[in-house]
Amino acid sequence: MPNSPAPTRSPGTSRSTSATIPPNILRYLTVVAAEYGVDVRPLLTEVGLDEAVMRSAALRVSYRQGSAVIRRAVELTGDAHLGLRVGAAQHLTAWGLLGFAQMAAGTLRDAVETGVRFQNLSGAMVVWSAGQEAAGYVLRAELPDPALDPAVAVFLAEEAFASVVALTRLSSGDEFAPQSVEFAFPAPRDTGPFADLFRCPVRFGAGENRMVFPTVWAHRPMPGRDPVTYAAVMELLEEQTTSRRDQQELLEVLEVSIAQSLPDVPPFVEQARRHASSERTLRRRLADCGTTYEAVVDGVRRERVEQLLRRPKLSLRDIARQAGFSDVRALRRAVHRWHGVAPGQLRGEIVER
Repeated sequence: MPNSPAPTRSPGTSRSTSATIPPNILRYLTVVAAEYGVDVRPLLTEVGLDEAVMRSAALRVSYRQGSAVIRRAVELTGDAHLGLRVGAAQHLTAWGLLGFAQMAAGTLRDAVETGVRFQNLSGAMVVWSAGQEAAGYVLRAELPDPALDPAVAVFLAEEAFASVVALTRLSSGDEFAPQSVEFAFPAPRDTGPFADLFRCPVRFGAGENRMVFPTVWAHRPMPGRDPVTYAAVMELLEEQTTSRRDQQELLEVLEVSIAQSLPDVPPFVEQARRHASSERTLRRRLADCGTTYEAVVDGVRRERVEQLLRRPKLSLRDIARQAGFSDVRALRRAVHRWHGVAPGQLRGEIVER
Protein backbone atom coordinates (compact mmCIF):
# COMPACT_ATOMS: atom_id res chain seq x y z
CA MET A 1 0.00 0.00 0.00
CA PRO A 2 1.55 3.36 -0.93
CA ASN A 3 2.31 5.90 1.70
CA SER A 4 -0.04 8.85 2.03
CA PRO A 5 0.95 12.48 2.69
CA ALA A 6 2.59 13.45 5.96
CA PRO A 7 0.81 12.06 9.04
CA THR A 8 -1.55 14.10 11.11
CA ARG A 9 0.44 15.79 13.86
CA SER A 10 -0.14 18.30 16.62
CA PRO A 11 2.54 20.12 18.58
CA GLY A 12 1.48 18.66 21.94
CA THR A 13 2.87 20.19 25.10
CA SER A 14 5.69 22.70 25.14
CA ARG A 15 7.74 23.97 28.07
CA SER A 16 7.55 21.65 31.03
CA THR A 17 6.54 24.38 33.50
CA SER A 18 3.53 25.65 31.52
CA ALA A 19 0.23 24.70 33.15
CA THR A 20 -1.61 23.69 29.98
CA ILE A 21 -2.57 20.02 30.48
CA PRO A 22 -6.04 18.96 31.69
CA PRO A 23 -5.38 16.58 34.63
CA ASN A 24 -7.34 13.58 33.31
CA ILE A 25 -4.44 11.18 33.81
CA LEU A 26 -3.93 12.33 37.39
CA ARG A 27 -7.61 11.90 38.19
CA TYR A 28 -7.60 8.30 36.97
CA LEU A 29 -4.23 7.71 38.63
CA THR A 30 -5.79 8.74 41.95
CA VAL A 31 -8.56 6.15 41.53
CA VAL A 32 -6.28 3.31 40.43
CA ALA A 33 -3.64 4.00 43.09
CA ALA A 34 -6.35 3.84 45.77
CA GLU A 35 -6.95 0.23 44.73
CA TYR A 36 -3.37 -0.45 45.88
CA GLY A 37 -4.03 1.30 49.18
CA VAL A 38 -2.02 4.34 48.08
CA ASP A 39 -3.41 7.83 48.71
CA VAL A 40 -2.14 10.11 45.95
CA ARG A 41 -3.71 13.23 47.43
CA PRO A 42 -0.62 14.21 49.50
CA LEU A 43 1.46 13.96 46.32
CA LEU A 44 -0.97 16.27 44.54
CA THR A 45 -0.80 18.73 47.42
CA GLU A 46 3.01 18.75 47.23
CA VAL A 47 2.83 20.09 43.67
CA GLY A 48 0.05 22.56 44.49
CA LEU A 49 -2.99 20.49 43.49
CA ASP A 50 -5.36 20.05 46.43
CA GLU A 51 -8.72 18.27 46.21
CA ALA A 52 -10.73 21.42 45.58
CA VAL A 53 -8.43 22.43 42.76
CA MET A 54 -8.53 18.94 41.20
CA ARG A 55 -12.34 19.12 40.98
CA SER A 56 -12.19 22.27 38.86
CA ALA A 57 -13.07 21.75 35.18
CA ALA A 58 -10.83 24.70 34.32
CA LEU A 59 -7.76 23.23 36.03
CA ARG A 60 -4.57 22.85 34.00
CA VAL A 61 -1.39 21.25 35.27
CA SER A 62 2.16 21.42 33.97
CA TYR A 63 4.08 18.53 32.47
CA ARG A 64 6.46 18.80 35.42
CA GLN A 65 3.65 18.57 38.00
CA GLY A 66 2.19 15.53 36.29
CA SER A 67 5.55 13.78 35.98
CA ALA A 68 6.38 14.35 39.66
CA VAL A 69 3.10 12.79 40.82
CA ILE A 70 3.40 9.85 38.41
CA ARG A 71 6.97 9.09 39.51
CA ARG A 72 6.02 8.88 43.18
CA ALA A 73 2.81 6.93 42.50
CA VAL A 74 4.77 4.26 40.61
CA GLU A 75 7.20 4.02 43.54
CA LEU A 76 4.48 3.83 46.20
CA THR A 77 2.29 1.27 44.42
CA GLY A 78 5.27 -0.87 43.47
CA ASP A 79 3.60 -1.48 40.11
CA ALA A 80 6.16 -0.89 37.36
CA HIS A 81 3.34 -1.03 34.81
CA LEU A 82 0.84 1.22 36.54
CA GLY A 83 0.33 3.01 33.23
CA LEU A 84 -1.49 0.01 31.78
CA ARG A 85 -4.03 0.06 34.62
CA VAL A 86 -4.56 3.82 34.47
CA GLY A 87 -5.03 3.77 30.70
CA ALA A 88 -7.44 0.83 30.80
CA ALA A 89 -9.58 2.58 33.43
CA GLN A 90 -10.42 5.61 31.30
CA HIS A 91 -13.59 6.66 29.51
CA LEU A 92 -14.24 9.16 26.71
CA THR A 93 -16.44 11.26 28.99
CA ALA A 94 -13.29 12.39 30.81
CA TRP A 95 -12.21 14.15 27.60
CA GLY A 96 -15.27 16.42 27.58
CA LEU A 97 -16.24 17.86 24.19
CA LEU A 98 -13.34 16.09 22.49
CA GLY A 99 -14.64 12.69 23.60
CA PHE A 100 -18.11 13.63 22.40
CA ALA A 101 -16.71 14.64 19.00
CA GLN A 102 -14.88 11.34 18.69
CA MET A 103 -18.03 9.36 19.43
CA ALA A 104 -19.88 11.38 16.74
CA ALA A 105 -17.10 10.95 14.13
CA GLY A 106 -17.77 9.00 10.94
CA THR A 107 -15.16 6.23 11.27
CA LEU A 108 -12.65 5.03 13.83
CA ARG A 109 -9.91 6.68 11.77
CA ASP A 110 -11.83 9.97 11.86
CA ALA A 111 -12.14 9.63 15.63
CA VAL A 112 -8.40 8.99 16.04
CA GLU A 113 -7.46 11.92 13.81
CA THR A 114 -9.84 14.17 15.73
CA GLY A 115 -8.07 13.15 18.94
CA VAL A 116 -4.66 13.85 17.40
CA ARG A 117 -5.78 17.22 16.06
CA PHE A 118 -7.10 18.39 19.43
CA GLN A 119 -4.76 16.43 21.69
CA ASN A 120 -3.93 19.50 23.79
CA LEU A 121 -7.55 19.47 24.97
CA SER A 122 -7.45 15.81 26.08
CA GLY A 123 -4.81 15.93 28.81
CA ALA A 124 -2.28 14.06 26.68
CA MET A 125 1.25 13.96 28.08
CA VAL A 126 2.69 12.44 24.91
CA VAL A 127 2.74 13.93 21.42
CA TRP A 128 0.44 11.98 19.10
CA SER A 129 0.71 11.57 15.34
CA ALA A 130 -1.17 9.27 12.97
CA GLY A 131 -1.27 8.36 9.29
CA GLN A 132 -1.69 5.64 6.69
CA GLU A 133 1.53 3.73 6.01
CA ALA A 134 2.60 0.50 4.30
CA ALA A 135 2.05 -1.43 7.54
CA GLY A 136 -1.48 -0.03 7.92
CA TYR A 137 -3.00 2.87 9.82
CA VAL A 138 -0.32 3.81 12.37
CA LEU A 139 -0.68 5.80 15.61
CA ARG A 140 2.52 7.05 17.27
CA ALA A 141 3.13 8.38 20.78
CA GLU A 142 6.28 10.45 21.19
CA LEU A 143 7.63 11.48 24.58
CA PRO A 144 8.20 15.26 24.61
CA ASP A 145 11.17 15.14 26.98
CA PRO A 146 14.09 12.88 25.96
CA ALA A 147 15.58 13.15 29.47
CA LEU A 148 12.39 11.96 31.14
CA ASP A 149 12.71 9.68 34.17
CA PRO A 150 12.58 6.10 32.76
CA ALA A 151 9.75 5.05 35.08
CA VAL A 152 7.63 8.02 33.98
CA ALA A 153 8.47 7.37 30.33
CA VAL A 154 7.25 3.76 30.65
CA PHE A 155 4.09 4.91 32.44
CA LEU A 156 3.21 7.47 29.77
CA ALA A 157 3.78 5.08 26.85
CA GLU A 158 1.70 2.37 28.52
CA GLU A 159 -1.06 4.78 29.52
CA ALA A 160 -1.21 6.22 26.02
CA PHE A 161 -1.85 2.97 24.16
CA ALA A 162 -3.86 1.33 26.94
CA SER A 163 -6.27 4.28 26.93
CA VAL A 164 -6.62 4.14 23.14
CA VAL A 165 -7.52 0.45 23.26
CA ALA A 166 -9.89 0.89 26.22
CA LEU A 167 -11.70 3.84 24.65
CA THR A 168 -11.95 2.13 21.26
CA ARG A 169 -13.53 -0.92 22.85
CA LEU A 170 -15.99 1.20 24.81
CA SER A 171 -17.04 3.21 21.76
CA SER A 172 -16.73 0.70 18.91
CA GLY A 173 -16.83 -2.83 20.30
CA ASP A 174 -15.09 -4.98 22.91
CA GLU A 175 -13.73 -7.28 20.20
CA PHE A 176 -11.28 -4.60 19.01
CA ALA A 177 -7.60 -5.53 18.99
CA PRO A 178 -4.70 -3.69 17.34
CA GLN A 179 -2.75 -5.39 14.58
CA SER A 180 0.43 -4.82 16.58
CA VAL A 181 1.84 -2.63 19.36
CA GLU A 182 5.47 -1.55 19.78
CA PHE A 183 7.11 0.05 22.82
CA ALA A 184 10.49 1.77 22.92
CA PHE A 185 11.25 0.58 26.47
CA PRO A 186 12.87 -2.82 27.21
CA ALA A 187 10.74 -5.94 27.68
CA PRO A 188 9.49 -6.37 31.26
CA ARG A 189 9.91 -9.63 33.14
CA ASP A 190 6.21 -10.35 32.87
CA THR A 191 4.65 -9.56 29.51
CA GLY A 192 1.37 -11.25 30.41
CA PRO A 193 -0.52 -8.02 31.26
CA PHE A 194 0.36 -6.61 27.83
CA ALA A 195 -0.86 -9.71 26.01
CA ASP A 196 -4.06 -9.74 28.08
CA LEU A 197 -4.85 -6.09 27.37
CA PHE A 198 -3.82 -5.67 23.75
CA ARG A 199 -4.65 -9.20 22.46
CA CYS A 200 -2.08 -8.82 19.67
CA PRO A 201 1.69 -9.16 19.12
CA VAL A 202 3.58 -6.73 21.38
CA ARG A 203 7.19 -5.83 20.69
CA PHE A 204 9.56 -4.17 23.17
CA GLY A 205 12.83 -2.32 22.64
CA ALA A 206 11.48 -0.86 19.40
CA GLY A 207 12.67 2.38 17.87
CA GLU A 208 9.44 4.17 18.80
CA ASN A 209 6.07 3.75 20.48
CA ARG A 210 3.51 2.88 17.84
CA MET A 211 0.24 1.03 17.34
CA VAL A 212 -1.00 -0.36 14.02
CA PHE A 213 -4.76 -0.53 13.45
CA PRO A 214 -6.23 -3.30 11.29
CA THR A 215 -7.48 -1.68 8.08
CA VAL A 216 -10.99 -3.06 8.58
CA TRP A 217 -11.18 -1.34 11.96
CA ALA A 218 -9.69 1.96 10.80
CA HIS A 219 -12.51 2.34 8.27
CA ARG A 220 -15.22 0.94 10.55
CA PRO A 221 -18.15 3.35 11.11
CA MET A 222 -18.51 4.68 14.65
CA PRO A 223 -21.74 3.45 16.32
CA GLY A 224 -22.62 7.01 17.42
CA ARG A 225 -21.70 8.78 14.19
CA ASP A 226 -23.66 11.95 13.54
CA PRO A 227 -22.27 14.42 10.98
CA VAL A 228 -24.36 17.36 12.17
CA THR A 229 -23.37 16.92 15.80
CA TYR A 230 -19.76 16.29 14.80
CA ALA A 231 -19.57 19.54 12.80
CA ALA A 232 -21.11 21.55 15.64
CA VAL A 233 -18.73 20.14 18.25
CA MET A 234 -15.73 20.68 15.99
CA GLU A 235 -16.54 24.40 15.88
CA LEU A 236 -16.53 24.50 19.68
CA LEU A 237 -13.23 22.62 19.81
CA GLU A 238 -11.67 25.12 17.42
CA GLU A 239 -12.74 27.92 19.74
CA GLN A 240 -11.25 26.11 22.74
CA THR A 241 -8.02 25.51 20.85
CA THR A 242 -7.65 29.19 20.00
CA SER A 243 -8.20 30.11 23.65
CA ARG A 244 -5.74 27.44 24.82
CA ARG A 245 -3.13 28.57 22.31
CA ASP A 246 -3.41 32.13 23.59
CA GLN A 247 -2.99 30.89 27.17
CA GLN A 248 -0.01 28.73 26.30
CA GLU A 249 1.69 31.54 24.41
CA LEU A 250 1.20 33.87 27.38
CA LEU A 251 2.79 31.37 29.77
CA GLU A 252 5.68 30.66 27.42
CA VAL A 253 6.42 34.36 26.92
CA LEU A 254 6.42 34.93 30.68
CA GLU A 255 8.64 31.90 31.30
CA VAL A 256 11.18 32.96 28.69
CA SER A 257 11.20 36.50 30.08
CA ILE A 258 11.80 35.23 33.63
CA ALA A 259 14.43 32.69 32.55
CA GLN A 260 16.38 35.30 30.61
CA SER A 261 16.29 37.69 33.57
CA LEU A 262 17.49 35.30 36.29
CA PRO A 263 18.94 35.75 38.85
CA ASP A 264 16.71 38.83 38.85
CA VAL A 265 12.95 38.42 38.48
CA PRO A 266 11.05 41.07 36.51
CA PRO A 267 8.45 42.78 38.71
CA PHE A 268 4.88 41.94 37.86
CA VAL A 269 4.14 45.54 36.95
CA GLU A 270 6.96 45.37 34.40
CA GLN A 271 5.49 42.20 32.87
CA ALA A 272 2.11 43.90 32.59
CA ARG A 273 3.76 46.86 30.83
CA ARG A 274 5.51 44.51 28.37
CA HIS A 275 2.15 42.96 27.51
CA ALA A 276 0.49 46.36 27.10
CA SER A 277 -1.84 45.34 29.89
CA SER A 278 -2.91 46.46 33.34
CA GLU A 279 -1.79 44.40 36.33
CA ARG A 280 -5.40 43.45 37.00
CA THR A 281 -5.92 42.21 33.43
CA LEU A 282 -2.72 40.17 33.41
CA ARG A 283 -3.60 38.57 36.74
CA ARG A 284 -7.02 37.65 35.34
CA ARG A 285 -5.45 36.12 32.23
CA LEU A 286 -3.14 34.05 34.41
CA ALA A 287 -6.08 32.98 36.55
CA ASP A 288 -7.80 31.81 33.36
CA CYS A 289 -4.70 29.66 32.80
CA GLY A 290 -5.12 28.24 36.29
CA THR A 291 -1.94 29.83 37.66
CA THR A 292 -0.35 32.96 39.11
CA TYR A 293 2.78 34.95 38.32
CA GLU A 294 4.38 33.67 41.51
CA ALA A 295 3.75 30.07 40.43
CA VAL A 296 5.26 30.72 36.99
CA VAL A 297 8.37 32.21 38.61
CA ASP A 298 8.59 29.20 40.93
CA GLY A 299 8.39 26.82 37.99
CA VAL A 300 11.12 28.59 36.05
CA ARG A 301 13.40 28.66 39.10
CA ARG A 302 12.78 24.97 39.65
CA GLU A 303 13.74 24.18 36.06
CA ARG A 304 16.88 26.33 36.35
CA VAL A 305 17.93 24.64 39.62
CA GLU A 306 17.53 21.17 38.13
CA GLN A 307 19.62 22.21 35.13
CA LEU A 308 22.35 23.63 37.35
CA LEU A 309 22.45 20.55 39.59
CA ARG A 310 23.58 18.57 36.55
CA ARG A 311 26.84 20.55 36.65
CA PRO A 312 28.92 18.93 39.43
CA LYS A 313 31.44 21.77 39.62
CA LEU A 314 28.81 24.27 40.77
CA SER A 315 28.44 24.69 44.52
CA LEU A 316 25.03 25.12 46.14
CA ARG A 317 25.93 28.76 46.74
CA ASP A 318 26.56 29.22 43.01
CA ILE A 319 23.26 27.52 42.17
CA ALA A 320 21.31 29.59 44.69
CA ARG A 321 22.78 32.79 43.27
CA GLN A 322 22.18 31.90 39.61
CA ALA A 323 18.59 30.78 40.28
CA GLY A 324 17.74 33.99 42.12
CA PHE A 325 17.57 32.73 45.72
CA SER A 326 18.70 34.93 48.58
CA ASP A 327 20.94 32.24 50.07
CA VAL A 328 21.55 28.49 50.25
CA ARG A 329 18.94 28.07 52.98
CA ALA A 330 16.24 29.46 50.68
CA LEU A 331 17.43 27.08 47.96
CA ARG A 332 17.25 24.11 50.35
CA ARG A 333 13.71 25.01 51.39
CA ALA A 334 12.59 25.31 47.78
CA VAL A 335 14.16 22.00 46.70
CA HIS A 336 12.60 20.21 49.67
CA ARG A 337 9.21 21.71 48.80
CA TRP A 338 9.56 20.59 45.18
CA HIS A 339 11.06 17.15 45.71
CA GLY A 340 10.94 16.29 49.41
CA VAL A 341 14.73 15.84 49.52
CA ALA A 342 17.87 17.95 50.03
CA PRO A 343 19.68 19.46 47.02
CA GLY A 344 22.61 17.06 47.42
CA GLN A 345 20.35 14.01 47.28
CA LEU A 346 18.46 15.41 44.31
CA ARG A 347 21.76 16.04 42.50
CA GLY A 348 22.74 12.40 43.06
CA GLU A 349 19.38 11.19 41.69
CA ILE A 350 19.63 13.44 38.63
CA VAL A 351 23.18 12.25 37.85
CA GLU A 352 22.14 8.62 38.34
CA ARG A 353 19.21 9.03 35.92
